[in-house]
Amino acid sequence: MTARSPTPAEPALDGRTVVITRPAGTGSPLARRVRRCGGLPLLLPGLSLRAVDESAAAAPLRAALGDDLLIFTSPAAVRFAARLAPLRTNGTVLAVGQGTARALARHGVQALCPVARQDSEGLLEQVALSEVQGRRVALIGAPGGRGVLRAELMARGAQLREVHVYRRGTPRWQRRQIDEVRQLSTEARVLLSSAEALDNLRQGLPADAFARLCGAVAVVSSERLAEAARSAGFQRVVVAASALSENLLTAAARP
Repeated sequence: MTARSPTPAEPALDGRTVVITRPAGTGSPLARRVRRCGGLPLLLPGLSLRAVDESAAAAPLRAALGDDLLIFTSPAAVRFAARLAPLRTNGTVLAVGQGTARALARHGVQALCPVARQDSEGLLEQVALSEVQGRRVALIGAPGGRGVLRAELMARGAQLREVHVYRRGTPRWQRRQIDEVRQLSTEARVLLSSAEALDNLRQGLPADAFARLCGAVAVVSSERLAEAARSAGFQRVVVAASALSENLLTAAARP
């Protein structure tokens, strides 16, 4: 099938293969955008996501909705939380990045989020989190991760409640996907917005396939991920403005 020409507002990918590492089951909308921009998408999820047991998570989430501040750590956190309870709260809601804020807006929730640096460190610079001594703060997401928010909020004296609404795991890849990775051009672009996903790819793919992946250009969503990509073996790394699809694709279109 011939790729459609991008509209003037879309970046031109000029037939490049774009490897999408978003969690299993979530990459199709981005794949469609890649095609609209004249690229060839390759879905290679770096994570799998699964819901936690509703009987264990619904009550803690409902309790958290009554806290002073609620922090959603990812769009997946919003999606899985909304399956457990309506996201109605009188508390101040914060999102780690604009993608998470957009997911919340689709449920009628307005959230504060960092603009310049869309990660845990950027979120901690928000005025709403500067004085949390004794305040009830709910951290809504999945277990694991870097733990930056958890450690700093506790150090600031927050009464922290962690609510796990989903879990992350290692995906399973089909032989077809691995074979396609083995045939990647050096001009392909690999979109990366999660260090955990990158680590899963590094540990789970056959060594020759991962080496081929590293021969392409990594398009990352932060300077922190740029360092992780170089450490993993990528020689060429481009830093996008954020993890939003439009910013990743704009960076992927660079020469």
